Amino acid sequence: MAGLAAVKSPTQDMPHDGPAIAPAAEAKSAAEKKTAKTSVRRARPPEKEMRIADQPGFVLHSYPYKETSLIVDVFSRDHGRVALVAKGAKRPHSKLRGALQTFQPLSVSWSGRAEVRTLIGAEWVGGLLPLEKSALLCGFYLNELLVKLLARDDPHPALFDHYVSALNQLAHDEPATVVLRKFERLLLKECGVAADWTRCTASGETVDPAQMYVVDPERGPRPAYAADTWPRVSGKTLLDMENEDYTDAATQTQGKFLMRFLLAHHLHGATLNTRQILIDLLQL
Repeated sequence: MAGLAAVKSPTQDMPHDGPAIAPAAEAKSAAEKKTAKTSVRRARPPEKEMRIADQPGFVLHSYPYKETSLIVDVFSRDHGRVALVAKGAKRPHSKLRGALQTFQPLSVSWSGRAEVRTLIGAEWVGGLLPLEKSALLCGFYLNELLVKLLARDDPHPALFDHYVSALNQLAHDEPATVVLRKFERLLLKECGVAADWTRCTASGETVDPAQMYVVDPERGPRPAYAADTWPRVSGKTLLDMENEDYTDAATQTQGKFLMRFLLAHHLHGATLNTRQILIDLLQL
């Protein structure tokens, strides 16, 4: 209250034309106002408690919470990315201890109305091969993208299905470059930041396969100029990527640098740790 104490009372510099307000009356008035504000806040209807049962989901990330619990970041099919506290999950005999592993298809149940809700149960449902070696690293890359780009409580059922498909393809040794590019492109579309790559923003005409372009992260493709520092890609690459056709080696190479550039822009400088490892080890 030091700041308030430094402010002069109105009675110090003003002539006493009328009676000064008594300190007790001022205190009473302030208390009444505070009570009124508190009453207004308490009058608001409480948020409805959410109870979700048997929701398909995957653990994206988890970290310790207090002595025996975990905070788990779950990607669910119908409710998007949610934060759940798994009470007692670190205890040796907890049923949750073995279930809360990454890349395992789960049936998840939770309740609560806070930003971090309470995990009620998580059961392994199977159906996917485990990821191994480089595929495991690619899986962690997908998880990091989801954690850093998806807002919480924002459903993306189509992206969830594509995530399951991507994990399955990686587990079956599908080319990682193709799997990752497809997922990155769909993720940006789901986030609402991917323009139509079949149309030139400068002319409004269909992209010319023989022409070179750059992709403005906020608008879309435009013809490349000599002074451009953004990645240059052919119109064919843009059309191939829009059609998920990566049979051309040039499309794979140009697509890699294009997506790296776009992701860096939309992450606002945030570092993708797994991406750097992939660049160093696999040149993906």
